[in-house]
Parts: sequence; structure tokens; C-alpha cells
Amino acid sequence: MHISFSCVHEDKPAEKWKALFDRTWPHYKTWFLSEGYFARKGYVTSMGELQDHMPELIPIYNELVQLAGGGDLEARFLSMYCPPAYMSGCSQVAWTQGSSALIRNYDYSFKLFEGTMQYTNWLQPVIGVSDCMWGLLDGMNASGLAASLTFGGRKITGDGFGIPIIIRYVLETSTTVKEALQILKRVPVHMAYNVTLMDASDEYATVYLSPDRPAVIVNTAVSTNHQLEVEWGDYASLTGTIERKRLLEKLVLDQDETENSILKKFLKPPLYSTNFEKSFGTLYTILYRVKDGEVEIHWPELNVKQSFDNFKEQRVVPFSMTV
Repeated sequence: MHISFSCVHEDKPAEKWKALFDRTWPHYKTWFLSEGYFARKGYVTSMGELQDHMPELIPIYNELVQLAGGGDLEARFLSMYCPPAYMSGCSQVAWTQGSSALIRNYDYSFKLFEGTMQYTNWLQPVIGVSDCMWGLLDGMNASGLAASLTFGGRKITGDGFGIPIIIRYVLETSTTVKEALQILKRVPVHMAYNVTLMDASDEYATVYLSPDRPAVIVNTAVSTNHQLEVEWGDYASLTGTIERKRLLEKLVLDQDETENSILKKFLKPPLYSTNFEKSFGTLYTILYRVKDGEVEIHWPELNVKQSFDNFKEQRVVPFSMTV
């Protein structure tokens, strides 16, 4: 098996997005129907919730549904309302010592990874790593706001949106951490997630989201895979969430650390995971420089640099594995 990673620039949804849909839809369809056709919310409910909570996205959503063929199942999936449950690992930090960068590792199953970075200009220019075809795992907009997600380490599920579409919405409609926080406090999420935000004024915050309780905003630059406390012990042990968070908290207080030195630590254990058999291997490390509009994607033996001013479409194969 190998990891493939593509960088794609398409201002408005068209042929390139359709190609992504055609490539990934068979896999997403299987996942979306894994609990049965009627386990997912209907079109009227899904569309209504999207209209109520993220109305600015409706024109883009309608375009995507048409590109996807206009079917009921595709429309329900693309709303990202009450999707099946899923978990990831991940570590992230808002770095402000000598530079301004949101840095993160994404730990997940390589079998379910889209492997696509999109540069779009829907409501404003956004660069980010795609999930569920138009949601984002992490990203940055041209206003200098960056956002990144980690799983929150709780078993609870409820009525709400998949976090990737919420990240997309934040980056499409916000310019600052303050504006983003208002969105995260009001849009319902279907599982527990942590979102770290950073903007060009060096403001940062982490938000603990859950479907069963109000959002909790904490003034911390780091996040791993638990919230105020560990609530799922087996998962915490499997992913080393406590150890990773303690390390990051120590690093942000170390005056000798730099952006480059902490980036190197993201590429080594315990922040870097090789647990691909359990679907928690690190698929990429990414750095968003919010003041410069620059992005760097890193793997142990390869890196790709992009920016709003100089974005190059390309496809790389950063590493292979035997699982």
C-alpha cells in the first residue's frame, strides 16, 4: 500500500471536483450506508439543517449536488448531517514563538484517506486538506485564519454535522478567531471534537465540541484526543493522548524551541505514530503560516510547499507501507 497526496486548484466546483467525487464516492457510499439506508437522515431534514446553520454554503452545496448527479443519496451525504461515527488520532499546536503557525499531525486509516489538498475560492480563498469531498480536516483562508480538528475522545454521538464541513464553514465565512468561535458555539456537531484556531494577529483558542453539551473554549495552544479530562480510557491508552499533550505543553513553554525544532518533533514519536495497523498512523504533518499565507506538508522523507501566491498542482507518493 502507498499514500498518494494531490494538490488541486479549482476556484469554483467543476471538472476537478467531479473527478474527486467519481474517485471517492464508491468508498464513501459504502461507509455512508454501513448502518443501513434509513439509518441516515432524509434529504429534507439534512437540507433544512444545512440551510438553518450554514446558509452561506447552500449555493456551493447545490452546485456540488448537481455535479454529483443530483441523487437523493448523494445530496444526503454531501449535507454531512448526522453521518456515521468515525474516529481519528491527531496532535496540534498554535505556535507563536518567533513565528506564527498552526502545526498538526493527522493520524487516521490510510484506507479512508482522500489524500487531496484543495485550493478553492468559493466565498474566499481557502487552502486545506479535503475530507468527505468538500469538508476540511484542516486549512487556512486568505484572511489569515487557520483551523484544525482532532477527535475529542468521547463515545457520545448525537444530531449534528460532521466536523469537516464545520471546519470548511468556519474558513469560508470567518476572518478571525473571535468570529470563528461564534460559529463553533452555535453549529451542532455529531461527535466530540477539538478544534484549534489561530489567526494573523496571533490570537488562538481551542474549542471542545460535543453533541450533548455546550462548546467549551479554552485558552490553550495545544490539543490531542481528550477534552477537559479523559473519558474513554482504552482509547486514551491506545493513542497516547495524555503523553502527547504533556509533551506539547512542555514544548510551547520552552524558550529554546523554534518552529523548525518543533516541526522535527512532529515527525518523530510520540507525536508521529506508526500505528497503521490500528488505523492511527500519521498520514501527514502540516504547517500553516497564517501571516504569510504559506503551507508546508511534511513526511519523514518528503515535503511539499504551497501558498496562496504560488500554488502548484502536483501529486506525490510520500511513502509506502506493508500492513
